[in-house]
Amino acid sequence: EAINKGDTSAVVKLQSAIKFNGGGHVNHSIFWKNLAPIHEGGGEPPKGSLGWAIDTQFGSLEALIQRVNAEGAALQGSGWVWLALDKELKKLSVETTAN
Repeated sequence: EAINKGDTSAVVKLQSAIKFNGGGHVNHSIFWKNLAPIHEGGGEPPKGSLGWAIDTQFGSLEALIQRVNAEGAALQGSGWVWLALDKELKKLSVETTAN
């Protein structure tokens, strides 16, 4: 509506809310898409190449969980903690983003 009316001031004021809610939508969509039922391997510790990468880079699944929890607790306000894959380096990393 603000764009249609040419109300630049209102558009600028709305950008923060749009970014916040849009980012939340994207993050939740990724989260829900990556959940899996038990018969498809969900609810079990990762096996195969992911399990190996976690053990190699973090020491154990438990160590990764502790790192993710620590990173999440350190976020000011609210945000997200991600287990990411750097495709070029072929390494996992724990990353955080603000909401």
